[in-house]
Amino acid sequence: MSQAPIFPGAVDAAGQPATLGVMGGGQLGRMFVHAAQRLGYFTAVLDPDPASPAGRVSHHHIATGYSDAAGLAQLASLCAAITTEFENVPAGALQTLAATRPVAPGPAAVAIAQNRIEEKAHFTASAGLAGVTCAPYAVIETPAQLAAVPADLLPGILKTARMGYDGKGQVRVRNTAELAAAWVELKQVPCVLEKLLPLKAECSVIVARGWDGAITGFAPQYNLHIDGILAVTAAYEGNMPSALATRARAATESIANHIAYVGVLCVEFFVIDDGSADGALVVNEMAPRPHNSGHYTMDACDVSQFDLQVHAMAGLPLPQPRQHSPAIMLNLLGDVWFDAAGQPQTPDWQAVLALPGTHLHLYGKLEARAGRKMGHLTVTGADVAGVRVVARQAAQLLGLPGLDALQ
Repeated sequence: MSQAPIFPGAVDAAGQPATLGVMGGGQLGRMFVHAAQRLGYFTAVLDPDPASPAGRVSHHHIATGYSDAAGLAQLASLCAAITTEFENVPAGALQTLAATRPVAPGPAAVAIAQNRIEEKAHFTASAGLAGVTCAPYAVIETPAQLAAVPADLLPGILKTARMGYDGKGQVRVRNTAELAAAWVELKQVPCVLEKLLPLKAECSVIVARGWDGAITGFAPQYNLHIDGILAVTAAYEGNMPSALATRARAATESIANHIAYVGVLCVEFFVIDDGSADGALVVNEMAPRPHNSGHYTMDACDVSQFDLQVHAMAGLPLPQPRQHSPAIMLNLLGDVWFDAAGQPQTPDWQAVLALPGTHLHLYGKLEARAGRKMGHLTVTGADVAGVRVVARQAAQLLGLPGLDALQ
Protein backbone atom coordinates (compact mmCIF):
# COMPACT_ATOMS: atom_id res chain seq x y z
CA MET A 1 0.00 0.00 0.00
CA SER A 2 1.20 3.53 -0.72
CA GLN A 3 0.24 6.87 0.73
CA ALA A 4 0.39 10.16 -1.14
CA PRO A 5 2.75 12.44 0.79
CA ILE A 6 1.24 15.08 3.05
CA PHE A 7 3.94 17.68 2.54
CA PRO A 8 4.85 20.35 5.10
CA GLY A 9 3.10 23.54 4.05
CA ALA A 10 0.15 21.71 2.50
CA VAL A 11 -3.24 23.25 3.23
CA ASP A 12 -6.72 21.75 3.46
CA ALA A 13 -9.90 22.82 1.67
CA ALA A 14 -10.39 25.61 4.20
CA GLY A 15 -6.90 26.96 3.62
CA GLN A 16 -5.59 25.70 6.95
CA PRO A 17 -2.27 23.85 7.31
CA ALA A 18 -2.62 20.08 7.03
CA THR A 19 -3.45 18.55 10.40
CA LEU A 20 -1.90 15.36 11.81
CA GLY A 21 -3.82 13.58 14.55
CA VAL A 22 -2.84 11.39 17.46
CA MET A 23 -4.93 9.10 19.62
CA GLY A 24 -3.73 9.63 23.19
CA GLY A 25 -2.58 12.73 25.02
CA GLY A 26 0.33 11.56 27.18
CA GLN A 27 3.99 12.48 26.94
CA LEU A 28 4.56 10.48 23.76
CA GLY A 29 1.71 12.36 22.10
CA ARG A 30 3.14 15.63 23.37
CA MET A 31 6.55 14.95 21.83
CA PHE A 32 4.90 13.85 18.57
CA VAL A 33 2.92 17.10 18.51
CA HIS A 34 6.10 19.16 18.96
CA ALA A 35 7.83 17.26 16.12
CA ALA A 36 4.85 17.75 13.78
CA GLN A 37 4.54 21.43 14.62
CA ARG A 38 8.21 22.03 13.83
CA LEU A 39 7.41 21.00 10.24
CA GLY A 40 4.47 23.40 10.12
CA TYR A 41 1.63 20.90 10.53
CA PHE A 42 -1.37 21.63 12.69
CA THR A 43 -2.10 18.87 15.22
CA ALA A 44 -5.16 17.31 16.84
CA VAL A 45 -5.23 15.14 19.96
CA LEU A 46 -8.05 12.88 21.08
CA ASP A 47 -7.81 12.16 24.80
CA PRO A 48 -10.51 12.22 27.50
CA ASP A 49 -8.30 14.11 29.99
CA PRO A 50 -8.85 17.87 29.59
CA ALA A 51 -5.38 18.46 31.10
CA SER A 52 -3.54 15.87 29.00
CA PRO A 53 0.07 16.87 28.24
CA ALA A 54 -0.39 16.59 24.46
CA GLY A 55 -3.83 18.19 24.41
CA ARG A 56 -2.53 21.27 26.21
CA VAL A 57 0.00 22.01 23.43
CA SER A 58 -2.00 20.96 20.38
CA HIS A 59 -4.03 23.10 17.98
CA HIS A 60 -7.09 20.92 18.63
CA HIS A 61 -7.94 18.82 21.68
CA ILE A 62 -10.93 16.52 21.42
CA ALA A 63 -11.71 15.59 25.04
CA THR A 64 -13.75 12.44 24.51
CA GLY A 65 -13.33 8.73 25.12
CA TYR A 66 -11.34 6.75 22.57
CA SER A 67 -14.42 4.94 21.27
CA ASP A 68 -16.74 7.96 21.26
CA ALA A 69 -18.32 8.09 17.79
CA ALA A 70 -18.66 11.88 17.71
CA GLY A 71 -15.08 12.37 18.86
CA LEU A 72 -13.73 9.97 16.25
CA ALA A 73 -15.77 11.68 13.53
CA GLN A 74 -14.40 15.06 14.58
CA LEU A 75 -10.82 13.76 14.57
CA ALA A 76 -11.27 12.26 11.10
CA SER A 77 -12.78 15.50 9.78
CA LEU A 78 -9.82 17.52 11.03
CA CYS A 79 -6.92 15.27 10.08
CA ALA A 80 -5.09 14.23 6.95
CA ALA A 81 -3.51 11.25 8.78
CA ILE A 82 -3.67 9.78 12.28
CA THR A 83 -1.34 7.86 14.59
CA THR A 84 -1.46 6.57 18.17
CA GLU A 85 0.75 7.21 21.18
CA PHE A 86 -0.01 4.04 23.13
CA GLU A 87 -0.97 0.50 22.26
CA ASN A 88 -4.12 0.24 24.36
CA VAL A 89 -6.19 2.57 22.21
CA PRO A 90 -9.09 0.33 21.11
CA ALA A 91 -8.22 -1.28 17.80
CA GLY A 92 -11.86 -0.87 16.80
CA ALA A 93 -11.55 2.90 17.12
CA LEU A 94 -8.51 2.86 14.84
CA GLN A 95 -10.46 0.70 12.40
CA THR A 96 -13.23 3.31 12.33
CA LEU A 97 -10.70 6.05 11.58
CA ALA A 98 -8.94 3.93 8.96
CA ALA A 99 -12.15 3.71 6.94
CA THR A 100 -11.67 7.33 5.86
CA ARG A 101 -8.12 8.37 6.81
CA PRO A 102 -4.60 6.92 6.67
CA VAL A 103 -3.84 5.44 10.12
CA ALA A 104 -0.28 4.45 10.98
CA PRO A 105 0.30 2.04 12.57
CA GLY A 106 -2.78 0.24 11.31
CA PRO A 107 -5.46 -1.35 13.51
CA ALA A 108 -4.26 -4.92 12.81
CA ALA A 109 -0.71 -4.17 13.97
CA VAL A 110 -1.94 -2.45 17.13
CA ALA A 111 -4.29 -5.37 17.86
CA ILE A 112 -1.30 -7.77 17.81
CA ALA A 113 0.57 -5.62 20.34
CA GLN A 114 -2.54 -5.53 22.57
CA ASN A 115 -2.63 -9.29 23.01
CA ARG A 116 0.43 -11.22 24.19
CA ILE A 117 -0.98 -14.44 22.76
CA GLU A 118 -1.16 -12.97 19.26
CA GLU A 119 2.14 -11.18 19.79
CA LYS A 120 3.94 -14.44 20.65
CA ALA A 121 2.54 -16.10 17.53
CA HIS A 122 3.69 -13.16 15.42
CA PHE A 123 7.18 -13.27 16.89
CA THR A 124 7.42 -17.00 16.26
CA ALA A 125 6.51 -16.46 12.62
CA SER A 126 8.74 -13.42 12.02
CA ALA A 127 11.62 -12.97 14.46
CA GLY A 128 12.67 -16.58 13.95
CA LEU A 129 13.67 -15.62 10.42
CA ALA A 130 16.56 -13.70 12.02
CA GLY A 131 17.43 -16.50 14.42
CA VAL A 132 15.70 -14.94 17.43
CA THR A 133 13.10 -16.80 19.50
CA CYS A 134 10.59 -16.08 22.26
CA ALA A 135 11.01 -17.44 25.76
CA PRO A 136 9.31 -20.86 26.07
CA TYR A 137 5.68 -20.19 26.97
CA ALA A 138 2.20 -21.60 27.40
CA VAL A 139 -1.18 -20.00 26.80
CA ILE A 140 -3.58 -20.22 29.75
CA GLU A 141 -7.20 -19.41 28.98
CA THR A 142 -8.99 -22.37 30.61
CA PRO A 143 -8.57 -24.59 33.70
CA ALA A 144 -7.60 -27.44 31.38
CA GLN A 145 -4.75 -25.41 29.91
CA LEU A 146 -3.65 -24.45 33.43
CA ALA A 147 -3.52 -28.12 34.44
CA ALA A 148 -1.58 -29.02 31.30
CA VAL A 149 1.28 -26.53 31.80
CA PRO A 150 4.58 -28.41 31.38
CA ALA A 151 6.67 -28.61 34.53
CA ASP A 152 9.75 -27.30 32.72
CA LEU A 153 8.10 -23.88 32.27
CA LEU A 154 8.42 -23.29 36.01
CA PRO A 155 9.59 -21.13 37.60
CA GLY A 156 8.05 -18.56 35.30
CA ILE A 157 6.21 -15.27 34.95
CA LEU A 158 2.44 -15.26 34.47
CA LYS A 159 1.36 -12.28 32.37
CA THR A 160 -2.13 -11.12 31.42
CA ALA A 161 -2.66 -11.31 27.68
CA ARG A 162 -4.03 -7.76 27.66
CA MET A 163 -3.43 -4.43 29.38
CA GLY A 164 -0.10 -5.23 31.03
CA TYR A 165 2.70 -2.65 30.89
CA ASP A 166 5.44 -1.23 33.15
CA GLY A 167 5.37 -4.43 35.20
CA LYS A 168 1.58 -4.43 35.69
CA GLY A 169 -0.41 -7.63 35.21
CA GLN A 170 2.57 -9.87 35.95
CA VAL A 171 3.21 -12.38 38.75
CA ARG A 172 6.32 -14.51 39.31
CA VAL A 173 5.50 -18.12 40.16
CA ARG A 174 7.79 -20.94 41.33
CA ASN A 175 5.53 -23.97 41.20
CA THR A 176 2.11 -25.22 40.12
CA ALA A 177 0.43 -24.12 43.34
CA GLU A 178 1.70 -20.56 42.98
CA LEU A 179 0.70 -20.61 39.31
CA ALA A 180 -2.87 -21.57 40.14
CA ALA A 181 -3.07 -18.92 42.86
CA ALA A 182 -1.62 -16.27 40.54
CA TRP A 183 -4.20 -17.02 37.84
CA VAL A 184 -6.96 -16.54 40.42
CA GLU A 185 -5.29 -13.29 41.54
CA LEU A 186 -5.35 -12.11 37.91
CA LYS A 187 -9.11 -12.87 37.74
CA GLN A 188 -8.58 -15.92 35.49
CA VAL A 189 -8.31 -13.72 32.41
CA PRO A 190 -6.38 -15.10 29.41
CA CYS A 191 -2.70 -15.21 30.29
CA VAL A 192 0.70 -16.29 29.02
CA LEU A 193 3.14 -18.17 31.24
CA GLU A 194 6.75 -17.49 30.25
CA LYS A 195 9.63 -19.59 31.47
CA LEU A 196 11.96 -17.59 33.73
CA LEU A 197 15.33 -17.40 31.96
CA PRO A 198 18.76 -16.31 33.29
CA LEU A 199 18.81 -12.63 32.34
CA LYS A 200 22.07 -10.86 31.49
CA ALA A 201 20.70 -7.62 30.07
CA GLU A 202 17.80 -5.96 28.29
CA CYS A 203 17.83 -4.00 25.06
CA SER A 204 15.45 -2.48 22.54
CA VAL A 205 15.48 -1.52 18.87
CA ILE A 206 13.48 1.30 17.31
CA VAL A 207 12.75 1.33 13.58
CA ALA A 208 10.45 3.29 11.30
CA ARG A 209 8.79 1.76 8.25
CA GLY A 210 7.06 3.73 5.52
CA TRP A 211 3.99 3.06 3.41
CA ASP A 212 6.32 1.98 0.58
CA GLY A 213 8.18 -0.55 2.76
CA ALA A 214 11.28 1.62 3.23
CA ILE A 215 12.76 1.07 6.69
CA THR A 216 15.25 2.93 8.85
CA GLY A 217 16.05 3.20 12.53
CA PHE A 218 18.51 3.37 15.38
CA ALA A 219 21.17 1.12 16.83
CA PRO A 220 19.98 -0.99 19.80
CA GLN A 221 19.65 0.66 23.20
CA TYR A 222 20.82 -1.04 26.41
CA ASN A 223 18.08 -0.74 29.04
CA LEU A 224 17.80 -1.17 32.78
CA HIS A 225 14.38 -1.69 34.39
CA ILE A 226 13.62 -1.36 38.10
CA ASP A 227 10.32 -2.81 39.37
CA GLY A 228 9.21 -3.29 35.77
CA ILE A 229 9.67 0.37 34.78
CA LEU A 230 12.48 1.63 32.56
CA ALA A 231 15.05 3.48 34.67
CA VAL A 232 18.12 3.94 32.45
CA THR A 233 18.89 3.73 28.73
CA ALA A 234 22.48 3.67 27.48
CA ALA A 235 22.93 4.51 23.81
CA TYR A 236 26.47 4.48 22.50
CA GLU A 237 28.80 2.34 20.44
CA GLY A 238 29.85 -0.75 22.37
CA ASN A 239 26.85 -0.75 24.71
CA MET A 240 26.29 -4.38 23.68
CA PRO A 241 28.15 -7.01 21.60
CA SER A 242 28.04 -6.15 17.90
CA ALA A 243 26.80 -9.59 16.82
CA LEU A 244 23.81 -9.34 19.17
CA ALA A 245 23.12 -5.78 18.04
CA THR A 246 23.06 -6.85 14.40
CA ARG A 247 20.73 -9.76 15.16
CA ALA A 248 18.37 -7.57 17.20
CA ARG A 249 18.08 -5.02 14.39
CA ALA A 250 17.47 -7.78 11.81
CA ALA A 251 14.78 -9.37 13.99
CA THR A 252 13.05 -6.02 14.49
CA GLU A 253 12.97 -5.34 10.77
CA SER A 254 11.59 -8.82 10.15
CA ILE A 255 8.86 -8.27 12.74
CA ALA A 256 7.89 -4.99 11.04
CA ASN A 257 8.04 -6.34 7.49
CA HIS A 258 6.03 -9.46 8.31
CA ILE A 259 2.87 -7.40 8.91
CA ALA A 260 3.66 -4.54 6.49
CA TYR A 261 3.93 -2.24 9.50
CA VAL A 262 3.80 1.54 8.96
CA GLY A 263 5.13 3.93 11.59
CA VAL A 264 7.62 3.77 14.44
CA LEU A 265 8.01 0.38 16.14
CA CYS A 266 10.00 -0.57 19.23
CA VAL A 267 10.86 -4.19 19.97
CA GLU A 268 12.28 -5.16 23.37
CA PHE A 269 14.67 -8.08 23.82
CA PHE A 270 16.22 -10.01 26.69
CA VAL A 271 19.86 -11.05 26.55
CA ILE A 272 19.98 -14.50 28.13
CA ASP A 273 22.95 -16.22 29.72
CA ASP A 274 23.30 -19.36 27.59
CA GLY A 275 26.91 -20.05 28.54
CA SER A 276 28.39 -18.12 25.59
CA ALA A 277 30.43 -14.96 25.96
CA ASP A 278 27.76 -12.69 24.45
CA GLY A 279 24.62 -14.54 25.49
CA ALA A 280 21.52 -15.19 23.35
CA LEU A 281 18.67 -12.93 22.29
CA VAL A 282 15.04 -13.57 23.23
CA VAL A 283 12.32 -11.26 21.91
CA ASN A 284 10.06 -9.96 24.69
CA GLU A 285 7.42 -7.56 23.38
CA MET A 286 6.73 -4.83 20.87
CA ALA A 287 5.34 -1.33 21.19
CA PRO A 288 3.58 0.09 18.09
CA ARG A 289 4.76 3.64 18.77
CA PRO A 290 7.81 5.63 19.90
CA HIS A 291 9.26 4.28 23.12
CA ASN A 292 10.65 5.53 26.40
CA SER A 293 14.03 3.99 25.54
CA GLY A 294 14.22 6.15 22.40
CA HIS A 295 13.86 9.53 24.10
CA TYR A 296 17.63 10.08 23.94
CA THR A 297 17.26 10.47 20.14
CA MET A 298 15.89 14.00 20.64
CA ASP A 299 19.25 15.17 21.99
CA ALA A 300 21.85 12.71 20.69
CA CYS A 301 20.69 12.27 17.06
CA ASP A 302 20.04 14.54 14.10
CA VAL A 303 16.65 12.85 13.59
CA SER A 304 14.53 11.74 16.57
CA GLN A 305 12.08 8.87 16.85
CA PHE A 306 9.28 11.44 16.84
CA ASP A 307 10.58 13.02 13.63
CA LEU A 308 10.44 9.55 12.07
CA GLN A 309 6.90 9.06 13.38
CA VAL A 310 5.81 12.23 11.57
CA HIS A 311 7.66 11.30 8.37
CA ALA A 312 6.26 7.76 8.28
CA MET A 313 2.60 8.64 8.78
CA ALA A 314 2.77 11.61 6.38
CA GLY A 315 4.42 9.58 3.63
CA LEU A 316 7.62 11.66 3.69
CA PRO A 317 11.10 10.23 3.03
CA LEU A 318 12.59 8.35 5.98
CA PRO A 319 16.11 9.67 6.62
CA GLN A 320 18.74 7.46 8.23
CA PRO A 321 19.35 8.97 11.68
CA ARG A 322 22.90 9.85 12.67
CA GLN A 323 23.84 9.69 16.34
CA HIS A 324 26.33 12.45 16.97
CA SER A 325 26.87 11.95 20.72
CA PRO A 326 26.93 9.07 23.18
CA ALA A 327 23.96 9.33 25.52
CA ILE A 328 22.50 8.06 28.78
CA MET A 329 18.82 8.69 29.49
CA LEU A 330 17.46 8.72 33.05
CA ASN A 331 13.73 8.27 33.58
CA LEU A 332 12.24 10.73 36.07
CA LEU A 333 9.36 9.22 38.02
CA GLY A 334 7.17 11.09 40.46
CA ASP A 335 9.23 9.67 43.33
CA VAL A 336 11.86 12.35 42.61
CA TRP A 337 9.38 14.99 43.80
CA PHE A 338 9.25 13.47 47.33
CA ASP A 339 11.94 13.19 50.00
CA ALA A 340 12.82 10.09 52.02
CA ALA A 341 10.01 10.88 54.48
CA GLY A 342 7.45 11.15 51.66
CA GLN A 343 7.17 14.91 51.86
CA PRO A 344 6.90 16.95 48.64
CA GLN A 345 10.12 18.55 47.43
CA THR A 346 11.39 20.38 44.37
CA PRO A 347 14.20 18.48 42.65
CA ASP A 348 17.52 20.33 42.61
CA TRP A 349 17.31 21.41 38.99
CA GLN A 350 19.83 24.19 39.62
CA ALA A 351 22.54 21.64 40.38
CA VAL A 352 21.43 19.14 37.73
CA LEU A 353 21.32 21.69 34.92
CA ALA A 354 24.73 23.03 35.91
CA LEU A 355 26.21 19.68 34.84
CA PRO A 356 27.61 19.63 31.30
CA GLY A 357 25.55 17.97 28.57
CA THR A 358 22.30 17.65 30.52
CA HIS A 359 18.97 17.96 28.69
CA LEU A 360 15.85 18.08 30.87
CA HIS A 361 12.45 17.16 29.45
CA LEU A 362 9.40 17.55 31.71
CA TYR A 363 6.06 16.37 30.39
CA GLY A 364 3.69 19.00 31.76
CA LYS A 365 1.86 16.67 34.13
CA LEU A 366 0.17 18.59 36.90
CA GLU A 367 0.55 16.06 39.71
CA ALA A 368 3.60 14.04 40.71
CA ARG A 369 2.86 10.52 41.97
CA ALA A 370 5.15 7.64 42.86
CA GLY A 371 5.83 5.56 39.74
CA ARG A 372 4.34 8.14 37.37
CA LYS A 373 6.56 9.15 34.43
CA MET A 374 7.05 12.89 34.87
CA GLY A 375 9.99 13.49 32.55
CA HIS A 376 13.45 12.35 31.56
CA LEU A 377 17.01 13.63 31.64
CA THR A 378 19.41 12.87 28.81
CA VAL A 379 23.15 13.30 29.24
CA THR A 380 25.28 13.71 26.12
CA GLY A 381 28.99 14.37 25.70
CA ALA A 382 32.07 13.91 23.59
CA ASP A 383 32.89 10.45 24.95
CA VAL A 384 31.27 7.59 26.83
CA ALA A 385 33.42 7.93 29.93
CA GLY A 386 32.44 11.58 30.38
CA VAL A 387 28.76 10.85 29.84
CA ARG A 388 28.86 8.12 32.48
CA VAL A 389 30.48 10.45 35.02
CA VAL A 390 27.87 13.17 34.52
CA ALA A 391 24.97 10.69 34.49
CA ARG A 392 26.11 9.30 37.84
CA GLN A 393 26.39 12.80 39.27
CA ALA A 394 22.88 13.64 38.07
CA ALA A 395 21.49 10.39 39.43
CA GLN A 396 23.03 11.08 42.82
CA LEU A 397 21.58 14.59 42.93
CA LEU A 398 18.12 13.24 42.07
CA GLY A 399 18.31 10.12 44.23
CA LEU A 400 17.96 7.80 41.24
CA PRO A 401 19.05 4.15 41.44
CA GLY A 402 20.54 1.95 38.73
CA LEU A 403 23.61 3.74 37.40
CA ASP A 404 26.04 1.28 39.01
CA ALA A 405 24.59 -1.47 36.83
CA LEU A 406 25.60 0.21 33.56
CA GLN A 407 28.07 -1.67 31.36
